[in-house]
Amino acid sequence: MIGGAREVMTIQTRLKGGLAVALLAGIAGSCGGEAEAVDGGNDGVLIEGTARVINVETSTVESMEFVELIRLTGIAVADQDVTISAEESGVIRRIVVDQGSTVRAGQALFEIDADILESQVAEATAQAALANETWGRRKRLYEEDKVGSELAYLEAKYSAEQMAARLAMLETRLGHTVIRAPISGVLETRLVEVGTMVSVGTAVGRVVSLDPIKVAAGVPERYAADVAVGASATVSFEVLELSMDGTISYVGATVNRLNRTFPIELEMTNSGGVIKPEMIANVAVVRRVVADAVVVPQETLVRVEDGYVAFVVEGSGVEAVVVSRSVAVGPSQRNGVVIESGLEPGDRLIVVGQQQVSAGDHVNVVGTR
Repeated sequence: MIGGAREVMTIQTRLKGGLAVALLAGIAGSCGGEAEAVDGGNDGVLIEGTARVINVETSTVESMEFVELIRLTGIAVADQDVTISAEESGVIRRIVVDQGSTVRAGQALFEIDADILESQVAEATAQAALANETWGRRKRLYEEDKVGSELAYLEAKYSAEQMAARLAMLETRLGHTVIRAPISGVLETRLVEVGTMVSVGTAVGRVVSLDPIKVAAGVPERYAADVAVGASATVSFEVLELSMDGTISYVGATVNRLNRTFPIELEMTNSGGVIKPEMIANVAVVRRVVADAVVVPQETLVRVEDGYVAFVVEGSGVEAVVVSRSVAVGPSQRNGVVIESGLEPGDRLIVVGQQQVSAGDHVNVVGTR
């Protein structure tokens, strides 16, 4: 009526006589009547004077299992990576296995010239046989016939033991002239050629074991209480379009002071060696599982001064109105967020149009999800 009164006053100043009286009567009648419905476009319509109806879409809230994940970036690491060194000096005379070949533990890889050691072993064998024979005879004479001195008896005994020890040492050195694989895996690197002179400690090759394979990652320290040995995880390699499940086999005891993370390792099968060391992996570690959680899309929540609200529809048809619910949010994962309070299964949550509505608005539900 205020707007109508202003309009009456304006017209009164412009019109005179009976025409003014007639117009005033018509305006007064229109101000006291009801407005017809006016098309409100795509957003809704106007009805009953100032009330509005807004088109929205809704989704029925349901409870579901919610899995919160810790997402990390990891690196594939060989289960075992061993650099092989020579244990005897000499010249490489033969390369038994070439680079890139699969080897088993104990398999010969390289051979060092052993001519001198073979001669020394033959000499020591003879000396040991003589010393042992001498000891046997001295023992019988001294113990049974009481012939000879105790000193000669002991000299023969210890000489036999000394020769046996020397022979064993030379045989061990002779065995070291064949360089063998310490583990099963792949001869990844060969560092010598035929004719290369090596000494004790010289690196000659590298063997890596690829099955099983490990994935190493760093976990932010805020998750220290949530990650333990045996926890489930999923590892994916984008370059291989490969994803597999695994478990955490190692959790570090200290935090890196530079990046505030602690290390973890996961172990998984790698049949055929498809996964190669140093490949980038995406790791998702299960932090916790909520059995019956109310989960809604994050964009359905509206930020307010003291938190978040969600808009639900109550009633149906022309009686459908918007109700505002204050919600307490919990953990989120990708686009979903857990609602700890404020919504219940069965609520009709507005998922399209929530930014245009207010509590008490009439709505027209044009779709459900």
